[in-house]
Formats: sequence, C-alpha cells, structure tokens
Amino acid sequence: MNPELEELYQAVILDHSRRPRNFGELPDAAVLVHGDNPVCGDEIHLAVKFHPDGRVQDIKFSGHGCAISQASASLMTMKLKGKSRAQATEMFRAFHDLVTEERADPPKSLGDLRVMQGVRKFPQRVKCAILAWRALEQALQQNKGESTVSTETDLVAS
Repeated sequence: MNPELEELYQAVILDHSRRPRNFGELPDAAVLVHGDNPVCGDEIHLAVKFHPDGRVQDIKFSGHGCAISQASASLMTMKLKGKSRAQATEMFRAFHDLVTEERADPPKSLGDLRVMQGVRKFPQRVKCAILAWRALEQALQQNKGESTVSTETDLVAS
C-alpha cells in the first residue's frame, strides 16, 4: 500500500476511535448483542432496531477497546443503517474477507471500511476489527432478545 494512503487510513481509524459515530445506548433496540475479545479485553455492546420490513432502522454500540475495535464498530454502524439483512450479511462477508485475505482491490461497496484492510497483517488485530461484526452477525439471526459472542469461539467460522 502506498505510504500516503496508509497515513490517511491511520488518520481515519484514529478519528473514528477518538470520536466514534453511533456510540451510545439505543433504548428501543429489539436486539442486544454483547461481544468480547478476551485476548485484549475489547468489549462491544451492539444494539439494533429493525424496521418492520427487516432493514436496519437504527444501530448503536457502546463498550470499550482498542482503536481498531472502536473504529471498526463506528464505521460499521455508519455503513449499515438502512440496509436489509441480506445486504448486511453480504457486507459482513466482504469485511471478513477484507481483513483476512490478501486482495489487491477491495470491494468498493465497503466504502470507508476499506481503511481496515491493513489489519490483516497483524493476526491479533483481526480479532479486534471483527468483534463488532461478529456481534452484527449474531444480531442478524435474531428478531429480538439478548445474546453474547466471543472472538475466541467463532472467529474462523463464517
């Protein structure tokens, strides 16, 4: 990756980790998923409200963690509002591939999420980047209720 682009990506990650978007509580959420990465202590609490047609009406997260996990959650929530469950699932798969596989040209559909591409060079950081996405994957399988996911039990499965 070219050095200027890498610097820009780092700046975007730092901005989203310091000032995360969609951070906070969502009192009328239908689904709450608690995600944890026990290796580094990251915790994400993802709250999702679905529109009657199944689209993501609102999505927020809270919790704490490293810059990578917070930025990934922030970017994810921005990208998912208004998406159908199928679109969100496809985005999960594309993001998973982005941070785990060598790709010359990541899908343009990921938009700003492509800043996370360099994470794959650091296997322990992949778990940080994917944590919010694992919570999303679980949320998409529910219509209501609470659940828990961990990077230590399901990272490789997809």
